[in-house]
Amino acid sequence: MPIDLRSDTVTRPTAAMRAAMLEAEVGDDVYGEDPTVNALQARLAGELGFEDALFVPTGTQSNLLALMSHCARGDEYLVGMDAHAYRYEGGGAAVLGAIQPQPIVQADDGTIPLDVARAMVKPVDPHFARTRLLCLENTWHGRVLPMDYLAEARAFCDAHGLALHLDGARLFNAAVALEVPARAIARHFDSVSVCLSKGLGAPVGSVLLGNRDLIERARRWRKVAGGGWRQAGMLAAAALYALDHHVARLADDHARAARLAALLEDAPAVRVVAQHTNMLFVEVAPERLAAFRAHTEAAGIAMSIGTLPSVRMVVHLDIDDAAIARTAEVLRAFPARAA
Repeated sequence: MPIDLRSDTVTRPTAAMRAAMLEAEVGDDVYGEDPTVNALQARLAGELGFEDALFVPTGTQSNLLALMSHCARGDEYLVGMDAHAYRYEGGGAAVLGAIQPQPIVQADDGTIPLDVARAMVKPVDPHFARTRLLCLENTWHGRVLPMDYLAEARAFCDAHGLALHLDGARLFNAAVALEVPARAIARHFDSVSVCLSKGLGAPVGSVLLGNRDLIERARRWRKVAGGGWRQAGMLAAAALYALDHHVARLADDHARAARLAALLEDAPAVRVVAQHTNMLFVEVAPERLAAFRAHTEAAGIAMSIGTLPSVRMVVHLDIDDAAIARTAEVLRAFPARAA
């Protein structure tokens, strides 16, 4: 059976999740009448400590709606140079919201240095975009933002009149790794985006959380962006099943990623660079990348191999102990030099 380590987005619904989807009660969500969608939104809002929530198709749209709801045309958000909401979401805030990103180089742990952010806050002057928002990501390349940093970021935003948004696509991975409730992380933020189709294993969907006014603005922007959906309760049922059954087991993914890192420590041609939560990063000599890709593909192992020496592997719901052992065996067999 193929082993897919490209991302935790490749998970497939379990049989029990499919059964929950089949049995879901549905209605028209554009009218606010889908009871399962409403239950999902109410549950996450309650658990994470927000007034309201909005179920949307993707994490990219969730972040976009947050940015457009916090900021107006000509406003600016501060964001990590390598953050998903800046680098990997098609420039949506600029294209659709006329919102200017101000990227800042992140520290190695994924934090945005707040002294640098302070220097990037624009003065009130018609020459400048109006700085409105700081956007953080947790986890970032598997790294968990420190809890004390979140408190510092909250204080920084309060001091400068900024809102604070979290791209929490893997919020539950961070919470499990820290052994704290997800609410303990979310409480520092004005809005949070949570993805349900990554490590939690639902087929589709993210939820944006915030106060009622922000979510009402986001609901309008969702419709404008073509994200209004009708009988979405089947998808919400999958998300509810994931919240019930797939949160605590994220610890298994983290442990398996750590085990794979340990098994590769003395591999002849693959060097372990970092392992955080469910992600493992290794390096292969640039001149050996093409051969490495052919080697892994021939063994039925898919991973993100581009033109850079760094290769990311992501452990998820569909990766078991046997897949970890097989991956280690294949990668350890890759020779350091061409035959």
